[in-house]
Amino acid sequence: MKDNQFGCRINFESSEGKTALYSLEKLQKDGIGTIDRLPFSIRILLEQALRNVDDFQVCAEDVTALANWNAAEKSNQEIPYKPTRVILQDFTGVPAVVDLAALRSAMVAMNGDPSVINPRIPVDLVIDHSIQVDAFGSSGALKKNMEIEFVRNRERYEFLKWGKQAFDNFNVYPPGIGIVHQVNLETVATVVQSRDGVCFP
Repeated sequence: MKDNQFGCRINFESSEGKTALYSLEKLQKDGIGTIDRLPFSIRILLEQALRNVDDFQVCAEDVTALANWNAAEKSNQEIPYKPTRVILQDFTGVPAVVDLAALRSAMVAMNGDPSVINPRIPVDLVIDHSIQVDAFGSSGALKKNMEIEFVRNRERYEFLKWGKQAFDNFNVYPPGIGIVHQVNLETVATVVQSRDGVCFP
């Protein structure tokens, strides 16, 4: 990464020690765009582009284009997207873990180290799409439904438990905790993330 190509990385002391952020205010002061008029969703995309300029996946032109984004103008320019975390529910998450396991098998076949195959960013998988209602209308209904669910989905749950132990940056929320949106809002999501000494939305 061409760190601080726009000169917008600001270092400061926080309650957790030395940290930094990429300042959109500084970008605007330097005349790159009128950023304070942008919707917050575009500002978030702009900040992640600014933070990830590498002249390969994210170029300086991408930052400039986002800083000057105008809803009234059509553009064919792609917006680079570098997410900082991923949340999955089990319906789509299990195939992703299968793919990671297959990559590890391929690495073994090539005499490589399978432990290097991991998600690059944090991934949280919430099991909520396999729940069925068999028992209802009694105080023991939840317990009975959970017991049946674990029997029905044992193979998948054991596979996901293996994945949680085998892969770095991979966490699994078991059934019964809540639906993916609830778990995301109540447990996983943060307003500000911090990684490698840098704060970001």
